[in-house]
Amino acid sequence: MPTLEESQRGAAAHALSAEDLQRFVGTVAEPPRVARYAVSEAMIRNWAEALDDRNPVYVDDAAAQETGRSGVIAPPAMVSTWIMSGYRRWREVQLARRDGVVEETPYSELLFLLDKAGYTSVVATELEQHYERELTVGMHVTCHYTIDSIVGPKKTGLGEGYFITLGKRYEDAEQATITTEQFTLLRFRPKETA
Repeated sequence: MPTLEESQRGAAAHALSAEDLQRFVGTVAEPPRVARYAVSEAMIRNWAEALDDRNPVYVDDAAAQETGRSGVIAPPAMVSTWIMSGYRRWREVQLARRDGVVEETPYSELLFLLDKAGYTSVVATELEQHYERELTVGMHVTCHYTIDSIVGPKKTGLGEGYFITLGKRYEDAEQATITTEQFTLLRFRPKETA
């Protein structure tokens, strides 16, 4: 079974066409991601401490109530942490990717095509969030993903690559929108080093 490096070396044989990639634009990227855990005070405290965020509405019920809230809230930018799949799932995905196994989702299929063509490295380039509701303790978050755009190939300082923008909508258990997000990443073919 070829390794990812071997696959990269054979990438020249897998040139991408615009049709290969543009057919993914506008599709649902993958099934909704449902938070494994409800929004909790403990995780909020860990986040606030790690970022040295001393806003009392994140850690002090009385302070939050003085602002008209029922209790502490989570920092808005923390929204994506609640639907993270965890390290075990990340490892499973990386092993499947190494073995050339493709999950039956448009996003996995897109990444597989990019891998085959040698665009194996990734870096986040832009994140924009719009907040509609606050995250409160006990809330269960679900996120819906769409593939909003694919632009490229573009020459960048890291190497040639494609910019992929994912649209994300986070909602609570009643399907009310909490946050919408545009997340852009660059999948690129690393420059060869001398």
